[in-house]
Amino acid sequence: MEDKAQVKDRGDGVGWLTLRNKVGLTGEQDQGKPGRIVVRDPSPAGDAVLDAALETVIAHQGGKPSTVIRPLSKNLRRALYGRLADSGVVRAEQGRILGVFPTYRWPAQDASHEAEVRRLVTEALAQQVAPDTRTAALIALLHALRCEHKIVDPGQYGLSRRELGARAEEIAKGSWASEAVRKAIQEMTAAAVAATTAATIAGAGG
Repeated sequence: MEDKAQVKDRGDGVGWLTLRNKVGLTGEQDQGKPGRIVVRDPSPAGDAVLDAALETVIAHQGGKPSTVIRPLSKNLRRALYGRLADSGVVRAEQGRILGVFPTYRWPAQDASHEAEVRRLVTEALAQQVAPDTRTAALIALLHALRCEHKIVDPGQYGLSRRELGARAEEIAKGSWASEAVRKAIQEMTAAAVAATTAATIAGAGG
């Protein structure tokens, strides 16, 4: 089963499209079942990665959030790391495992970007500073994955994990990115559990 970080990577493109009011989830005002993917504005976003993501979302319009997560993953992580490498945030290192299997590493080259992101998230979660739109979207994704405590140590600020989570939930309310990723994780987890159960039953029967 895929880990939550992989699901998050795949959901980020949709999250930024949502910030630009291009995609969302159907609500009471829309036709069809609620909570399905809907494209609000199909015009190009002016960014190669986002435009590719938008095309994928358009092709899966009307489906559940989980249906778009896997198609979005194709070459996405390497493309985003490549962009970070071009801007000097990370550097690309290629090697081989056992001298055969190719592997890529992307160690940080300029830690200032990560430090700034952590500062903004910490201010919002631990110091009650109102976040900007991008920081709020990131916090919504972190909360959907239940990993905000991995970015901000609540103990350092006299908070419990429950209190930190409550603050993240407050910021995440109304965020389509948070809702979509949460639903995708639930659906993918349920599918994995069903597959494992079926395999166990089949093995026991044999």
